[in-house]
Formats: sequence, structure tokens, C-alpha cells
Amino acid sequence: MSKPEFVYVTYIETTPEKLWHALTDGNFTERYWFGVRLKSDWKVGSRFSMMRDGAENDAGEVIEYDPPRRLSYTFVNLSEKYRGERPARATFVLEPYGEVVKLTLTHEGFDEGSKMLPAIAKGWPAILSNLKSVLETGRTLEVPLAALKMEEAG
Repeated sequence: MSKPEFVYVTYIETTPEKLWHALTDGNFTERYWFGVRLKSDWKVGSRFSMMRDGAENDAGEVIEYDPPRRLSYTFVNLSEKYRGERPARATFVLEPYGEVVKLTLTHEGFDEGSKMLPAIAKGWPAILSNLKSVLETGRTLEVPLAALKMEEAG
């Protein structure tokens, strides 16, 4: 039996280098990730953190770092609700297609019955749509934060 996973594909009018920067620069991630700052030295095996309002909400490890083609890291939410869930792996693949970049996100490695899978299935589309909007227009989307609350997913 296959493990549960989430796959999202989008095409963004940008360059692989600009998209890579947007995925790995904490100052930039805060713009489209609804205040979440990614923090890592981006070396394979290094710690990876997601920070909001100065507090670490999610943590994991950098698995792959191949600019500007592949980025992969594990992470698990540190809140009580997700305690005991193992870290799942998010992999971003960037493929140039003329004036656009195909971005494929695969988030996998969830246990059967994972509480995190429904939460990320709700969050990733909003985050990646916002990323696309910022890169193409310079503006964020007006997505109500209540729609993204992980506690309300699933």
C-alpha cells in the first residue's frame, strides 16, 4: 500500500533563480507564507525551522539542496496537536519552460491517519498561490488567515 502524499503543480512567470530565492530566503518567505520565516544555512543535514513571531513552529532537516533545481526538507509541526507525528518530506522541483518555471511540490512520508496531511493539503495551495502572485505581480493575495488555520483542517 502506498503512503499518503500531497502533490501540487503550478507554472510561474519567473526565472528558476528568482523562484529559488523566494523558496529559500527568510525575508522573502515572510511575504507570501503569511508571516512564516524559513531559517536554515541550507546545507544538507542542517536544521530547518519555520519561525512565526519569533517562535519556532515547525522544524526539520535539509535533505537536498541543488540550486536552482531541487530543494527537499523534512519538517514536523511542533504543536501539541501534531505531537507524535513523524517528519514528512517536502520536495520542490523547478523546471524552466521558456518564460515560466514549472514548480512541482511533493509532500510525502505521512503515516496513515496523519493529522498533518489534511492541514498541509489546505495550506500549500494558498501558500503557493500567494508565492505565484508575489513573483508575478509583486502583490500578495487577500487570503483570510482563518482559512489557513491548521487547527481547523481535517
